[in-house]
Amino acid sequence: MNRRVVVTGLGCITPIGNTVEEYWKSLLSGVSGIDHIRKFDTSDYPTKIAAEVKDFNPETYIDKKEARKMDRFTQLAVAASQMAMKDAGLRIEEIVAEKFGVILGSGIGGIETLEDQHQKLMDKGVRRISPFFIPMMISNIGAGHVSMFLGAKGPNTTVVTACASSTNAIGEAFKVIQRGAADIMISGGMEASITPLSIAGFCSMKAMSTNNEEPQKASRPFDINRDGFVMGEGSGILVLEELEHAQKRGARIYAEVVGYGMSADAYHITAPSPEGEGAARAMECALQDAGITSDEIDYINAHGTSTPYNDKFETMAIKKVFKDHAKELSISSTKSMTGHLLGAAGSIEAIACVLSANEDIVPPTINLDNPDPECDLDYTPNHSKKREVNYALSNSLGFGGHNATIIVKKYK
Repeated sequence: MNRRVVVTGLGCITPIGNTVEEYWKSLLSGVSGIDHIRKFDTSDYPTKIAAEVKDFNPETYIDKKEARKMDRFTQLAVAASQMAMKDAGLRIEEIVAEKFGVILGSGIGGIETLEDQHQKLMDKGVRRISPFFIPMMISNIGAGHVSMFLGAKGPNTTVVTACASSTNAIGEAFKVIQRGAADIMISGGMEASITPLSIAGFCSMKAMSTNNEEPQKASRPFDINRDGFVMGEGSGILVLEELEHAQKRGARIYAEVVGYGMSADAYHITAPSPEGEGAARAMECALQDAGITSDEIDYINAHGTSTPYNDKFETMAIKKVFKDHAKELSISSTKSMTGHLLGAAGSIEAIACVLSANEDIVPPTINLDNPDPECDLDYTPNHSKKREVNYALSNSLGFGGHNATIIVKKYK
């Protein structure tokens, strides 16, 4: 029999709040974190907006000297992990280190460091490149630093599946505990790619919104006037724990993780497969893994990127899986408020699902003023909604055709 896995701690740094409490309050209130980019001059850019993290000081969590050896994406992960550990009431000295692991996800890794060091190479030559360049840039270093900060000597890896990265990471951490390889896992994701090169690359793909005049209305999933996603940044961390281990120490339990599914479109490098066929299979796999039927799901936190194809095809995928029950579901895209955190998106959306099941409330999809006729389900437009949430499902769909789904359950 598989071991049961529960969520006992949460931590996050997001464009709409640098604590879980601030983030959740902002979600339920429909607060947008999107504004004009402040990090660099966007005069020549078609897209001039993003969802930046505000007022984050890494030295609140990390020694100044150590923080300088980390890219921003790692700083965010280390900070959120410390928050989650504190929230879980876990004392490092009381944990069996070999049964304590870390699995995180990042789609892009340390691109800010890559850009900075490349500029140094061009301007000042090879001898001015930092010896910390490589260990600051590589995507796995976030999980490495978190393990070192927390003394976690158990299973440790990093998932890189574009925008599905952190949902895959949470799913894999769930499976590690389920099969007995660890008792506690730190899992989630981190991303900090609001940089000149990243924004230029996505602009070149014509994937991002150019609604620069009204930044807070630019991310509008399922709306007929949507014109692309808005990039965000941040980190979300969950402490996953084996149920009996959590009970023995009297831990507060937020929710239970019960299902995980993933699939590949095998179709196109960026476009989703027609009618959301791959996304549908990921959801079906997660339902099967959880041992529940589709009509038991109450809430779906959709991938909901505010791009023309994603929102239409994800809607079709939901209809395929849930059939008549699709009309009874509460769905929302919290990316309407946070922007799209790429590899970290699934982590903060998993936190939203956990809190939704814990508190029986569904956050809204803001800016949904003119629904696309092809997106005709209940996306919880503009206002949060009280309803019983026994099971919540979160979708993440990434470039390369990666699809990942997790299901959390109200803990009883």
